[in-house]
Amino acid sequence: MFEAVEELVGEHADLEKRLADPAVHADQANARKLNKRYAELTPIVGTYRAWRRTGDDIETAREFAADDPDFAAEVKELEKTREGLTEKLRLLLVPRDPSDDKDVILEIKAGAGGDESALFAGDLLRMYLRYAERVGWKTEIIDATESELGGYKDVQVAVKAKPHRDSNGATEPGQGVWARLKYEGGVHRVQRVPATESQGRIHTSAAGVLVTPEAEEIDVEINPNDLRIDVYRSSGPGGQSVNTTDSAVRITHLPTGVVASCQNEKSQLQNKEQAMRILRSRLLAAAQEEAERNAADARRSQVRTVDRSEKIRTYNFPENRISDHRVGFKAYNLDQVLDGDLDAVIQACVDADSAAKLAATS
Repeated sequence: MFEAVEELVGEHADLEKRLADPAVHADQANARKLNKRYAELTPIVGTYRAWRRTGDDIETAREFAADDPDFAAEVKELEKTREGLTEKLRLLLVPRDPSDDKDVILEIKAGAGGDESALFAGDLLRMYLRYAERVGWKTEIIDATESELGGYKDVQVAVKAKPHRDSNGATEPGQGVWARLKYEGGVHRVQRVPATESQGRIHTSAAGVLVTPEAEEIDVEINPNDLRIDVYRSSGPGGQSVNTTDSAVRITHLPTGVVASCQNEKSQLQNKEQAMRILRSRLLAAAQEEAERNAADARRSQVRTVDRSEKIRTYNFPENRISDHRVGFKAYNLDQVLDGDLDAVIQACVDADSAAKLAATS
Protein backbone atom coordinates (compact mmCIF):
# COMPACT_ATOMS: atom_id res chain seq x y z
CA MET A 1 0.00 0.00 0.00
CA PHE A 2 1.18 3.53 -0.84
CA GLU A 3 4.17 2.18 -2.80
CA ALA A 4 4.02 5.21 -5.12
CA VAL A 5 4.72 7.51 -2.17
CA GLU A 6 8.36 6.35 -2.19
CA GLU A 7 8.81 8.28 -5.44
CA LEU A 8 7.41 11.40 -3.78
CA VAL A 9 9.78 10.88 -0.82
CA GLY A 10 12.67 10.80 -3.28
CA GLU A 11 11.43 13.93 -5.05
CA HIS A 12 11.05 15.67 -1.68
CA ALA A 13 14.64 14.82 -0.71
CA ASP A 14 15.93 16.03 -4.08
CA LEU A 15 14.04 19.33 -3.72
CA GLU A 16 15.49 19.77 -0.24
CA LYS A 17 19.02 19.48 -1.64
CA ARG A 18 18.32 21.84 -4.52
CA LEU A 19 16.76 24.47 -2.28
CA ALA A 20 19.81 24.34 -0.02
CA ASP A 21 21.93 25.49 -2.98
CA PRO A 22 22.23 29.33 -2.96
CA ALA A 23 22.62 29.31 -6.76
CA VAL A 24 19.03 28.09 -7.15
CA HIS A 25 17.71 31.24 -5.50
CA ALA A 26 19.34 33.44 -8.14
CA ASP A 27 16.34 32.61 -10.30
CA GLN A 28 13.49 33.72 -8.02
CA ALA A 29 10.72 32.43 -10.28
CA ASN A 30 12.25 28.93 -10.33
CA ALA A 31 12.94 29.07 -6.58
CA ARG A 32 9.27 29.93 -5.92
CA LYS A 33 8.20 27.01 -8.11
CA LEU A 34 10.50 24.59 -6.24
CA ASN A 35 9.41 25.94 -2.86
CA LYS A 36 5.76 25.50 -3.80
CA ARG A 37 6.29 21.88 -4.81
CA TYR A 38 8.35 21.22 -1.66
CA ALA A 39 5.54 22.66 0.48
CA GLU A 40 3.00 20.42 -1.31
CA LEU A 41 5.06 17.28 -0.68
CA THR A 42 6.08 17.98 2.93
CA PRO A 43 2.77 16.97 4.61
CA ILE A 44 2.57 13.84 2.43
CA VAL A 45 6.11 12.77 3.31
CA GLY A 46 5.65 13.57 7.00
CA THR A 47 2.41 11.57 7.22
CA TYR A 48 3.91 8.67 5.26
CA ARG A 49 6.90 8.47 7.61
CA ALA A 50 4.58 8.50 10.64
CA TRP A 51 2.46 5.78 8.98
CA ARG A 52 5.50 3.54 8.43
CA ARG A 53 6.89 4.21 11.90
CA THR A 54 3.56 3.28 13.47
CA GLY A 55 3.57 0.03 11.45
CA ASP A 56 6.97 -0.86 12.89
CA ASP A 57 5.76 0.01 16.40
CA ILE A 58 2.76 -2.31 15.98
CA GLU A 59 5.02 -5.25 15.03
CA THR A 60 7.25 -4.59 18.03
CA ALA A 61 4.27 -4.30 20.41
CA ARG A 62 2.84 -7.58 19.08
CA GLU A 63 6.11 -9.37 19.79
CA PHE A 64 6.12 -8.10 23.37
CA ALA A 65 2.41 -8.91 23.75
CA ALA A 66 3.19 -12.60 23.20
CA ASP A 67 5.01 -12.60 26.55
CA ASP A 68 3.29 -9.69 28.29
CA PRO A 69 -0.52 -9.30 27.93
CA ASP A 70 -0.26 -5.65 29.00
CA PHE A 71 1.10 -4.84 25.55
CA ALA A 72 -2.14 -6.03 23.90
CA ALA A 73 -3.86 -2.73 24.76
CA GLU A 74 -0.98 -0.81 23.25
CA VAL A 75 -1.32 -2.82 20.02
CA LYS A 76 -4.97 -1.78 19.72
CA GLU A 77 -4.12 1.85 20.36
CA LEU A 78 -1.36 1.80 17.75
CA GLU A 79 -3.65 0.11 15.20
CA LYS A 80 -6.22 2.84 15.75
CA THR A 81 -3.55 5.49 15.22
CA ARG A 82 -2.42 3.82 12.01
CA GLU A 83 -5.97 3.69 10.66
CA GLY A 84 -6.19 7.45 11.14
CA LEU A 85 -2.85 7.98 9.41
CA THR A 86 -3.95 5.73 6.54
CA GLU A 87 -7.06 7.81 5.93
CA LYS A 88 -5.11 11.07 6.25
CA LEU A 89 -2.52 9.87 3.73
CA ARG A 90 -5.22 8.77 1.27
CA LEU A 91 -6.76 12.25 1.45
CA LEU A 92 -3.37 13.91 0.94
CA LEU A 93 -2.85 11.81 -2.19
CA VAL A 94 -6.12 12.93 -3.79
CA PRO A 95 -5.21 14.61 -7.11
CA ARG A 96 -4.88 18.36 -6.56
CA ASP A 97 -6.18 21.08 -8.86
CA PRO A 98 -3.05 22.95 -10.00
CA SER A 99 -5.01 26.23 -10.05
CA ASP A 100 -6.15 26.02 -6.42
CA ASP A 101 -3.70 28.73 -5.31
CA LYS A 102 -4.74 31.19 -8.02
CA ASP A 103 -6.83 34.32 -7.64
CA VAL A 104 -10.03 34.45 -9.69
CA ILE A 105 -12.18 36.63 -11.88
CA LEU A 106 -15.82 36.14 -11.00
CA GLU A 107 -18.57 37.23 -13.38
CA ILE A 108 -22.27 37.49 -12.55
CA LYS A 109 -24.79 37.84 -15.39
CA ALA A 110 -28.51 38.50 -15.11
CA GLY A 111 -30.60 35.92 -16.92
CA ALA A 112 -34.24 34.90 -17.10
CA GLY A 113 -36.40 37.23 -15.06
CA GLY A 114 -35.62 40.72 -16.41
CA ASP A 115 -35.26 43.43 -13.74
CA GLU A 116 -35.73 40.94 -10.93
CA SER A 117 -32.84 38.84 -12.26
CA ALA A 118 -30.62 41.94 -12.37
CA LEU A 119 -31.53 42.73 -8.75
CA PHE A 120 -30.70 39.15 -7.78
CA ALA A 121 -27.33 39.48 -9.57
CA GLY A 122 -26.73 42.47 -7.31
CA ASP A 123 -27.60 40.36 -4.26
CA LEU A 124 -25.11 37.68 -5.39
CA LEU A 125 -22.41 40.31 -5.87
CA ARG A 126 -22.97 41.60 -2.34
CA MET A 127 -22.87 38.01 -1.01
CA TYR A 128 -19.48 37.34 -2.63
CA LEU A 129 -18.04 40.70 -1.55
CA ARG A 130 -19.12 40.02 2.04
CA TYR A 131 -17.71 36.49 1.91
CA ALA A 132 -14.38 37.79 0.60
CA GLU A 133 -14.32 40.33 3.42
CA ARG A 134 -14.97 37.58 5.98
CA VAL A 135 -12.05 35.42 4.79
CA GLY A 136 -9.66 38.31 4.25
CA TRP A 137 -9.59 38.49 0.45
CA LYS A 138 -9.31 41.68 -1.60
CA THR A 139 -11.93 42.47 -4.25
CA GLU A 140 -11.94 44.84 -7.21
CA ILE A 141 -14.87 45.45 -9.54
CA ILE A 142 -13.33 45.36 -13.02
CA ASP A 143 -16.39 46.10 -15.13
CA ALA A 144 -20.11 46.48 -14.48
CA THR A 145 -23.30 47.22 -16.38
CA GLU A 146 -25.98 48.40 -13.98
CA SER A 147 -29.72 47.99 -14.49
CA GLU A 148 -32.26 50.79 -14.14
CA LEU A 149 -33.49 49.52 -10.76
CA GLY A 150 -30.04 49.30 -9.19
CA GLY A 151 -29.10 45.71 -9.95
CA TYR A 152 -26.55 44.45 -12.47
CA LYS A 153 -26.98 43.12 -15.98
CA ASP A 154 -23.35 42.01 -15.86
CA VAL A 155 -20.53 42.55 -13.36
CA GLN A 156 -16.96 41.22 -13.22
CA VAL A 157 -14.94 41.13 -10.00
CA ALA A 158 -11.30 40.25 -9.35
CA VAL A 159 -10.92 38.35 -6.07
CA LYS A 160 -7.41 38.09 -4.63
CA ALA A 161 -5.90 36.53 -1.54
CA LYS A 162 -3.84 39.02 0.45
CA PRO A 163 -0.05 38.43 0.27
CA HIS A 164 1.72 36.95 3.25
CA ARG A 165 5.38 36.51 4.14
CA ASP A 166 7.16 33.16 4.17
CA SER A 167 9.64 31.97 6.80
CA ASN A 168 12.44 33.89 5.04
CA GLY A 169 10.49 37.15 5.12
CA ALA A 170 9.81 37.14 1.38
CA THR A 171 6.37 38.22 0.21
CA GLU A 172 4.40 35.34 -1.26
CA PRO A 173 0.90 35.36 -2.80
CA GLY A 174 -2.01 34.16 -0.72
CA GLN A 175 -3.66 30.82 -1.35
CA GLY A 176 -7.02 29.26 -1.87
CA VAL A 177 -9.34 31.64 -3.80
CA TRP A 178 -9.92 29.29 -6.76
CA ALA A 179 -9.93 26.32 -4.37
CA ARG A 180 -13.07 27.73 -2.74
CA LEU A 181 -14.87 29.79 -5.37
CA LYS A 182 -14.56 27.38 -8.31
CA TYR A 183 -17.70 25.59 -7.04
CA GLU A 184 -19.77 28.79 -7.47
CA GLY A 185 -19.83 28.56 -11.27
CA GLY A 186 -23.31 27.76 -12.60
CA VAL A 187 -26.89 28.99 -12.69
CA HIS A 188 -28.27 30.36 -9.40
CA ARG A 189 -32.06 30.41 -9.13
CA VAL A 190 -34.07 32.68 -6.81
CA GLN A 191 -37.67 32.28 -5.64
CA ARG A 192 -39.20 35.35 -4.01
CA VAL A 193 -41.72 38.17 -4.36
CA PRO A 194 -39.99 40.76 -6.56
CA ALA A 195 -39.89 44.41 -5.58
CA THR A 196 -41.80 45.11 -8.80
CA GLU A 197 -44.61 42.64 -7.97
CA SER A 198 -47.75 44.44 -6.77
CA GLN A 199 -49.87 41.33 -6.09
CA GLY A 200 -47.47 39.52 -3.77
CA ARG A 201 -46.86 36.58 -6.09
CA ILE A 202 -43.66 34.55 -5.86
CA HIS A 203 -41.56 34.66 -9.02
CA THR A 204 -38.63 32.53 -10.13
CA SER A 205 -35.66 34.05 -11.93
CA ALA A 206 -32.00 33.21 -12.41
CA ALA A 207 -28.52 34.67 -12.67
CA GLY A 208 -25.37 33.01 -13.96
CA VAL A 209 -22.00 32.92 -12.22
CA LEU A 210 -18.79 32.21 -14.11
CA VAL A 211 -15.52 31.74 -12.21
CA THR A 212 -12.12 31.56 -13.90
CA PRO A 213 -8.63 31.44 -12.36
CA GLU A 214 -6.86 34.73 -13.04
CA ALA A 215 -3.94 34.18 -15.37
CA GLU A 216 -0.57 35.83 -15.09
CA GLU A 217 1.25 36.82 -18.25
CA ILE A 218 3.51 33.79 -17.89
CA ASP A 219 0.48 31.47 -17.82
CA VAL A 220 -0.84 32.41 -21.24
CA GLU A 221 1.22 33.49 -24.22
CA ILE A 222 -0.74 35.89 -26.42
CA ASN A 223 0.53 37.00 -29.82
CA PRO A 224 -0.45 40.67 -30.32
CA ASN A 225 -1.08 39.86 -33.99
CA ASP A 226 -3.87 37.50 -32.88
CA LEU A 227 -5.85 40.32 -31.27
CA ARG A 228 -8.49 42.61 -32.74
CA ILE A 229 -9.01 45.66 -30.56
CA ASP A 230 -12.14 47.76 -31.01
CA VAL A 231 -12.90 50.99 -29.18
CA TYR A 232 -16.36 52.46 -28.71
CA ARG A 233 -18.35 54.86 -26.56
CA SER A 234 -19.09 53.81 -22.99
CA SER A 235 -22.73 53.54 -21.95
CA GLY A 236 -24.61 53.53 -18.68
CA PRO A 237 -23.75 55.22 -15.35
CA GLY A 238 -20.34 56.83 -15.12
CA GLY A 239 -18.33 60.04 -15.08
CA GLN A 240 -18.15 62.91 -17.50
CA SER A 241 -16.28 60.89 -20.13
CA VAL A 242 -19.22 58.48 -20.63
CA ASN A 243 -20.88 58.87 -24.04
CA THR A 244 -18.34 61.58 -25.05
CA THR A 245 -15.13 59.66 -25.82
CA ASP A 246 -14.27 56.28 -27.33
CA SER A 247 -12.81 54.94 -24.08
CA ALA A 248 -14.50 51.51 -23.93
CA VAL A 249 -12.41 48.61 -25.28
CA ARG A 250 -13.36 45.23 -26.72
CA ILE A 251 -10.59 42.70 -27.43
CA THR A 252 -11.17 39.62 -29.59
CA HIS A 253 -8.68 36.73 -29.63
CA LEU A 254 -9.01 35.75 -33.28
CA PRO A 255 -7.75 32.12 -33.12
CA THR A 256 -10.28 31.15 -30.43
CA GLY A 257 -13.01 33.78 -30.79
CA VAL A 258 -12.77 34.60 -27.06
CA VAL A 259 -13.92 38.17 -26.38
CA ALA A 260 -13.31 40.45 -23.38
CA SER A 261 -14.45 44.03 -22.93
CA CYS A 262 -14.27 46.80 -20.35
CA GLN A 263 -15.84 50.25 -20.12
CA ASN A 264 -15.62 50.86 -16.39
CA GLU A 265 -12.44 52.95 -16.33
CA LYS A 266 -12.09 56.56 -17.50
CA SER A 267 -9.26 56.06 -19.98
CA GLN A 268 -8.96 53.80 -22.99
CA LEU A 269 -5.59 52.52 -21.73
CA GLN A 270 -7.01 51.47 -18.36
CA ASN A 271 -9.94 49.72 -20.03
CA LYS A 272 -7.53 47.90 -22.36
CA GLU A 273 -5.44 46.67 -19.40
CA GLN A 274 -8.54 45.41 -17.59
CA ALA A 275 -9.88 43.72 -20.72
CA MET A 276 -6.53 41.96 -21.18
CA ARG A 277 -6.76 40.63 -17.61
CA ILE A 278 -10.15 39.16 -18.37
CA LEU A 279 -8.98 37.78 -21.72
CA ARG A 280 -5.94 36.07 -20.19
CA SER A 281 -8.07 34.41 -17.49
CA ARG A 282 -10.59 33.17 -20.07
CA LEU A 283 -7.88 31.81 -22.36
CA LEU A 284 -6.23 30.06 -19.40
CA ALA A 285 -9.56 28.50 -18.40
CA ALA A 286 -10.15 27.38 -22.01
CA ALA A 287 -6.67 25.85 -22.24
CA GLN A 288 -7.12 24.02 -18.95
CA GLU A 289 -10.52 22.69 -20.01
CA GLU A 290 -9.04 21.39 -23.26
CA ALA A 291 -6.18 19.72 -21.40
CA GLU A 292 -8.56 18.12 -18.94
CA ARG A 293 -10.84 16.87 -21.73
CA ASN A 294 -7.84 15.20 -23.32
CA ALA A 295 -7.10 13.57 -19.97
CA ALA A 296 -10.75 12.45 -19.64
CA ASP A 297 -11.14 14.52 -16.49
CA ALA A 298 -13.67 17.17 -17.52
CA ARG A 299 -14.01 20.35 -15.50
CA ARG A 300 -17.17 20.81 -13.50
CA SER A 301 -19.55 22.55 -15.92
CA GLN A 302 -20.42 26.16 -15.31
CA VAL A 303 -22.80 28.47 -17.15
CA ARG A 304 -23.89 27.41 -20.63
CA THR A 305 -27.19 29.23 -20.73
CA VAL A 306 -28.68 31.24 -17.91
CA ASP A 307 -31.83 29.16 -17.85
CA ARG A 308 -33.89 28.57 -14.71
CA SER A 309 -33.95 24.81 -15.38
CA GLU A 310 -30.15 24.53 -15.55
CA LYS A 311 -29.64 25.37 -11.89
CA ILE A 312 -26.95 24.43 -9.39
CA ARG A 313 -28.45 26.26 -6.43
CA THR A 314 -31.80 27.69 -5.32
CA TYR A 315 -32.34 30.65 -2.97
CA ASN A 316 -35.89 30.37 -1.59
CA PHE A 317 -36.80 33.58 0.28
CA PRO A 318 -40.26 32.57 1.64
CA GLU A 319 -38.70 29.55 3.40
CA ASN A 320 -35.33 31.26 4.14
CA ARG A 321 -33.83 28.16 2.48
CA ILE A 322 -30.74 27.60 0.37
CA SER A 323 -30.31 24.35 -1.57
CA ASP A 324 -27.30 23.15 -3.55
CA HIS A 325 -28.67 20.57 -5.99
CA ARG A 326 -25.28 19.05 -6.89
CA VAL A 327 -24.50 17.73 -3.42
CA GLY A 328 -27.91 17.69 -1.72
CA PHE A 329 -26.96 20.47 0.71
CA LYS A 330 -29.88 22.29 2.34
CA ALA A 331 -29.98 24.91 5.10
CA TYR A 332 -32.50 27.40 6.44
CA ASN A 333 -30.22 30.39 7.00
CA LEU A 334 -30.53 32.09 3.61
CA ASP A 335 -30.36 35.55 5.19
CA GLN A 336 -26.98 34.73 6.74
CA VAL A 337 -25.67 33.16 3.52
CA LEU A 338 -26.58 36.26 1.50
CA ASP A 339 -24.69 38.26 4.13
CA GLY A 340 -21.54 36.33 3.25
CA ASP A 341 -21.75 33.25 5.49
CA LEU A 342 -20.93 30.84 2.63
CA ASP A 343 -18.49 28.49 4.36
CA ALA A 344 -20.91 25.60 5.00
CA VAL A 345 -22.30 25.71 1.45
CA ILE A 346 -18.85 25.74 -0.15
CA GLN A 347 -17.45 23.12 2.23
CA ALA A 348 -20.22 20.70 1.22
CA CYS A 349 -19.01 21.02 -2.39
CA VAL A 350 -15.35 20.66 -1.37
CA ASP A 351 -16.12 17.48 0.60
CA ALA A 352 -18.16 15.96 -2.22
CA ASP A 353 -15.42 16.72 -4.76
CA SER A 354 -12.74 15.19 -2.50
CA ALA A 355 -14.86 12.09 -1.93
CA ALA A 356 -15.36 11.64 -5.68
CA LYS A 357 -11.64 12.02 -6.39
CA LEU A 358 -10.80 9.65 -3.55
CA ALA A 359 -13.22 7.03 -4.90
CA ALA A 360 -11.65 7.37 -8.36
CA THR A 361 -8.19 6.63 -6.94
CA SER A 362 -9.31 3.64 -4.87
